[in-house]
Amino acid sequence: MGNQVTTERTIRIEKLTSAVFMPFGELIETGGTSPILINEGRCERFSDLAGVEFIGGRAGVSLFQAELRSLPHTLTMLERHPLGSQCFIPMNQSEYLVIVAEDEGGRPSSPRAFMASSTQSINIKRNTWHGVLTPINGSGLFAVVDRIGDGNNLEEHWLEEAYLITE
Repeated sequence: MGNQVTTERTIRIEKLTSAVFMPFGELIETGGTSPILINEGRCERFSDLAGVEFIGGRAGVSLFQAELRSLPHTLTMLERHPLGSQCFIPMNQSEYLVIVAEDEGGRPSSPRAFMASSTQSINIKRNTWHGVLTPINGSGLFAVVDRIGDGNNLEEHWLEEAYLITE
């Protein structure tokens, strides 16, 4: 057993687009919608780019200071939040890995990996398997919008065999 990396378990990083990310959540960026001018015409508002979903509790805004990682990256664990979606917004110029997997009978399927640019935020759907916050460069500081409240909103799945994520 253990977390041994083999060539069969290598995942190549894909380009992050709204279409490929749709099964897992929403890609949040300014290119997909027309802005509304506000603040005396000096500000463009790009409205309703993602929906937050919660069972019980309330929406909360937190700051996460994540440790920078490097490539290739070894993936050993995926998690999901059964009671709410989770939105990650980089606070500084940071590229970060987005690792997601579909559910297969209560366990994650083979993961997919995407590289998010510093201008892309993501909203991961409720109950979607995903990797932990994995900034590759920048400050590692993110604003996170997710569910705050009672109940167990975290399920972790430790992989029997690790994946190696490469460019």
